[in-house]
Amino acid sequence: MSTPKLQLPPLSLYVHIPWCIQKCPYCDFNSHKLSGEIPEREYVARLLDDLRADLDWVQGREITSIFIGGGTPSVFSGAAMQSLMDGIRQLLALTDDCEITMEANPGTFETEKFADFVKAGITRLSIGVQSLQSEQLSRLGRIHDPEQAREAAAHASKLPLKSFNLDLMHGLPDQSVEAAMDDLKQVIALNPPHISWYQLTIEPNTLFASSPPQLPDEETLWDIYQKGHELLEAAGYKQYEVSAYSKPNHQSRHNRNYWQFGDYLGIGCGAHSKITLEQEQRIIRCEKIKHPKGYLDLTKPLRYKLNEVAKEDVTFEFFMNQFRLMEPVSKQRFEDTTGLPSSHASKQLDKALKLELLTENEATWELTPKGHRFLNSVLDTLLD
Repeated sequence: MSTPKLQLPPLSLYVHIPWCIQKCPYCDFNSHKLSGEIPEREYVARLLDDLRADLDWVQGREITSIFIGGGTPSVFSGAAMQSLMDGIRQLLALTDDCEITMEANPGTFETEKFADFVKAGITRLSIGVQSLQSEQLSRLGRIHDPEQAREAAAHASKLPLKSFNLDLMHGLPDQSVEAAMDDLKQVIALNPPHISWYQLTIEPNTLFASSPPQLPDEETLWDIYQKGHELLEAAGYKQYEVSAYSKPNHQSRHNRNYWQFGDYLGIGCGAHSKITLEQEQRIIRCEKIKHPKGYLDLTKPLRYKLNEVAKEDVTFEFFMNQFRLMEPVSKQRFEDTTGLPSSHASKQLDKALKLELLTENEATWELTPKGHRFLNSVLDTLLD
């Protein structure tokens, strides 16, 4: 049997805008509290320089999705977003149906600019609601109130967007099952095409890590998940990823590309790239310089780290992403995106199969309900 060859997977673009009006206590992303005016013109120019330096990694592909994240990208002006998107279109070929997502906050200041962002080419907004309880929003360090969140969702629904998403957290400090369901019911009532519903976790190097709040116990968290899942499914939302639910035809193409071990270019402060080099038959990862001051320094290189993904790590990385999706995993995709035979993966997955965390047939592997619940246990078997 011949050894599989790495094939070029779909390619996405991630753009990082690092500034926030206020740093949230749970946030471990590369974000920086605003101090003075945003250097929009300089940052857009540097982003485009960053992209030019990475064009060899495109290897003739069209961009299938763009995600503008942060930080809070909606602190940018409509004019700056237009300049950025115009520059991207000059440097890259986009598919006709390219999904272009931007994260946004529900505050009035940002909401008033939604129409300008759509004019610049944004086709999908991801709005960080997080909670519709005033007390929880305050504890989470959010600067919007519940009514502003509702207004942002209503405004997004009237814009000529292809889709929009509302982010909602659960497992919040001292949150009961009833309070979590009330939050979720209110978000469902806003009728977004997509809901990202994810559990609050305490991450290192955050304010919550240094002063942890009291979070619900494991039994309560599982009860919240089960009841919330039933609510979402009953309302017509299909779970397609660990923390993502959508109406038909509204899944996030960009996030799916991550989970399917696709390629992505990352530009901006601290942005990450994962690139398949077809001719060299290897996979590389790159990270850009993190701090805005260093990133904007024209005397410094933008690439902070660049390394090859070791062959012994590729299988774990593939399944760490792919198993987040609630669907069978194609053995052919494994071979195409890792350059390894599927028999290699089957050997590593043998323990998970024996523990009934996984099933296998000629074409696919698929997590059992038990495997989805104990995903970390599945991944641990790959490290044994």
